[in-house]
Amino acid sequence: MTANASAPSRLQQLRELSVVVADTGDYDAIARLRPVDCTTNPTLVKKALGLPVYADLIERELAWARTRSGDRRALVDEVADRLTVGVGAMLAALVPGRVSTEVDADLAHDTAATVAKARKFIAMYAERGVPREKVLIKVAATWEGVEAARQLQAEGIDCNLTLIFNPTQAIACAEAGAFLISPFVGRILDWHKARGQVPASIDEDPGVRFVRGVYDEFKRRGAATVVMGASFRSVDQVLALAGCDRLTISPELLEQLDSSTGTVERKLVPPPREQRTLAPVTAERFAADLAADAMASEKLAEGIAAFARDLDALRNDIAARLGA
Repeated sequence: MTANASAPSRLQQLRELSVVVADTGDYDAIARLRPVDCTTNPTLVKKALGLPVYADLIERELAWARTRSGDRRALVDEVADRLTVGVGAMLAALVPGRVSTEVDADLAHDTAATVAKARKFIAMYAERGVPREKVLIKVAATWEGVEAARQLQAEGIDCNLTLIFNPTQAIACAEAGAFLISPFVGRILDWHKARGQVPASIDEDPGVRFVRGVYDEFKRRGAATVVMGASFRSVDQVLALAGCDRLTISPELLEQLDSSTGTVERKLVPPPREQRTLAPVTAERFAADLAADAMASEKLAEGIAAFARDLDALRNDIAARLGA
């Protein structure tokens, strides 16, 4: 069921206020819903392995692997990288904007290894005809990830700093020159609800309030870093952030927005820029502020662990397909 043709859908209206990004590697969903950007990560790549549209890519990469010898673990890791970039390259042909491509979560606390993997991904995309301007390198926003982004941005490699749960964490990313940050709305709400803290209204939703606060602070600072709300649990959360620079939304919520009508109001409006002298975030302040924030500390660690498990699951799937 689609929205009444005589009235714009809420998705159509939202596109006028924010850049809409698809939080999926589902080729058909992206082709149908027409987001500006999309994302890929081990979870989405593993799901993609079951989609017919990627069958030729998967068989090609597995056939390549079967011609190689050497350390099996290294070969499986290489196939995972090749599939990640292969899926990303196919998606890049669908969207006018960027494809976010996630660096291995098990490198989240290793600046040098993160930088090396990011450079490798950019080179692999280039080999497939995808310029770096079409790619965002997705990095967990640990201090080591922030430092990696600082280096990569200086080289002209744009980064998406993810798993943002704390204001100091967000500001550090902006000061490092990150192209984009992804503050996680739903996971913040999850943490509070698990402790019996249920918001009385969408305006009291702690995830919504966090993103609104980061957006306002960035605009007051004149920060160029894009704020992209992520990890939505409901259409209401999405609409409560209408006007945010970007919003990355699951296909399920995109479908709900596309099949409904009703006025979508701008909720985020840039405040005037302020001239302020601010001390930059240091490693010590970053660590202290996260340590004092139980929600952010737990959710950052939990998110990295979950991404790492997803990467292991992808590797195990590849190993099984290659045979014992």
